[in-house]
Amino acid sequence: MASALPDNPSSPRLRSDARDLQRRARAGDADAEAFIRRHHPRPDVALPHVALHDAQLALARRYGFPGWPDLVHYLEAAGALGVDPSGVDDSSLDAADRFCVMAVLMYTADDAPPRWAQAADILAAAPAMPAEHVWAAAAAADCDAVRRHLRADAAAAREAGGPLRWTPLMYLCYSRLPVDRTREEILAAATLLLDAGADPNTGYLWRGMAPPFTALTGVFGEGEQGPRRQPRHRYATELARLLLERGAHPADQQALYNRMFRPDDSHLEVLFDHGLATSGPSPWERRLGVAMESREQMWRRQVHWAADHGFTDRLALLERHGIDVSGVEIADQPFPDDPNGRDESGATPLHHAAWEGDLALIERLLAAGADPSAIDDRFGTTPLQWAEHAYQSEAVALLSQRSPE
Repeated sequence: MASALPDNPSSPRLRSDARDLQRRARAGDADAEAFIRRHHPRPDVALPHVALHDAQLALARRYGFPGWPDLVHYLEAAGALGVDPSGVDDSSLDAADRFCVMAVLMYTADDAPPRWAQAADILAAAPAMPAEHVWAAAAAADCDAVRRHLRADAAAAREAGGPLRWTPLMYLCYSRLPVDRTREEILAAATLLLDAGADPNTGYLWRGMAPPFTALTGVFGEGEQGPRRQPRHRYATELARLLLERGAHPADQQALYNRMFRPDDSHLEVLFDHGLATSGPSPWERRLGVAMESREQMWRRQVHWAADHGFTDRLALLERHGIDVSGVEIADQPFPDDPNGRDESGATPLHHAAWEGDLALIERLLAAGADPSAIDDRFGTTPLQWAEHAYQSEAVALLSQRSPE
């Protein structure tokens, strides 16, 4: 699958990589020859006089594609659909575009509550801003402004634009703006866009990589940065059901990945209710082909993560819906023998409990002698600092009482 590709892949870049691989292999470079042997289906034919098409084939297979034409096809799609949110310089934008960037989840290290608070400040200083364009109106979930934009041009519901080149529905679904919008207002704004022809399967390729980040991905939220830095939409269940009822495909691979890290299964229950277990190919699977992982791969990742982390309820839910959960051992999650033991990055169990905001486990570890002043090797920080970075405010309060001045 294409997630093995480098960030922001392009045909010129990979063609250059293939030519470099050919040149080095022909010159007898041991690493290049080893690469050909590892990835070319017939290295004995390709070596030692490596043709360009041999180097291209080996490179394509390294990135999970059957051949070079499949890789080129994907790169053409990625060129049109890829967006690198970290490449947007918000300081150079006008107020409406800056508001859009600051209001949404971008799945970068910048995602955090203070950023969304800044967006709220921008809106408070210029409450008429949603009239500037439909993308700002959608990010603000301003029903009146959305309605006015669509009356002026109904096609605006499908138009990609704004600072991230997203459709309006994407700005609405990824918005984490901390303003007083009711569930009814947000659902009404989304319905206005859908009624005007917005695609419920709209999305983009984050830094040019598959699987896509769709509107549904944005609604369900979460991910590797944790539930406070990348939270689900406050009305995630209701908004997800609306999208699914209006045609969003339930096999959203990125949403499944983002939500697999913690034991909550509410997203799976919604998706199974709308045919996840039996659904046919999604528009994105048809569009991107072999760049997307297979359903079998998708489910094995879910099953193995659940088993490795002791998520027995999830395994039972998957099995009830016909997903094969055989062949895995459910890992025990015992209390650590050494509360100050270190993992490969020098982090202690207390660091990890602080990151997760697991108050009960933090209390148990401290009672067992865990050192709240321990410093991890990777970041040089304490459990309290991990909790602060993850915006686990309750864990911050607890650890602040126990940490040395």
